[in-house]
Amino acid sequence: MTGLAPPETEELRPIDKQRRFGTGRAVGALILREMATTYGRSPGGYLWAILEPVAGIVMLTLVFSLMLRTPPLGVNFAIFYATAMIPFRLYATLTARIQTAINYSRPLLVYPSVTFMDALIARFALALLTGLLVSYIVFTGIRIMFDTRTTVDLANIGLGYAMLTVLALGIGTLNCVLISFVPLWDRIWGILTTPLMILSGVFYTFDTLPAAAQQYLWYNPLLHVVGQVRSGFYAEYDASYVSPLYVFGFGLVPLTLGLILLRRWHRVILTL
Repeated sequence: MTGLAPPETEELRPIDKQRRFGTGRAVGALILREMATTYGRSPGGYLWAILEPVAGIVMLTLVFSLMLRTPPLGVNFAIFYATAMIPFRLYATLTARIQTAINYSRPLLVYPSVTFMDALIARFALALLTGLLVSYIVFTGIRIMFDTRTTVDLANIGLGYAMLTVLALGIGTLNCVLISFVPLWDRIWGILTTPLMILSGVFYTFDTLPAAAQQYLWYNPLLHVVGQVRSGFYAEYDASYVSPLYVFGFGLVPLTLGLILLRRWHRVILTL
């Protein structure tokens, strides 16, 4: 009696434990989660991301147009305040999103496939893309509705946005570490940065300040960001005081320090 031949078995291949494109998938999933929780819970969603800065610009335009005949630069109040408020708000939003990235994604960071870098990149990317879209819509809308007599220099505007992005990424990353170890730092930082809108050239230009004030306010990197963005709309505006190298250095130093600390202590942070 002949027995049945054993079935042919397929050669087993070792399982690759590292998923391909694992970072991209994790970041994508975190972005979708962020979109659902941040913009999906309130009526209007993304509409509020546009309406909030527009409302602020309208209020500033109405108030200062009653007190002044012309803005400190150009002929249109709306574009003057928009060129400062929009980048300032984007910096504030980016910083806030990045510095709370670990706490926001803490339940997911226990999984090996999700790292602290995934959390930082996801919150940063979504906030930046949203801010850029809002900037385009607001600037374009104002220039269509009003005779702003401005010219768009994309190179100067792009440099200004690059400066604010590096600055926000650096400050936010270092704050992410500090807030993880000292939760009270979030409130302390909020108090310390309350006067920033007044000190960052939103309501005025740097060259209209007294020399004594210029001497100290020059060290505020956001003043350089606002001046650089405005130079991209006002061809006649001389923003020679702006130092991109200073702003990039101001952002890269805390970014490097924050990443080193996160790499060293991220496991400890998750147990706090």
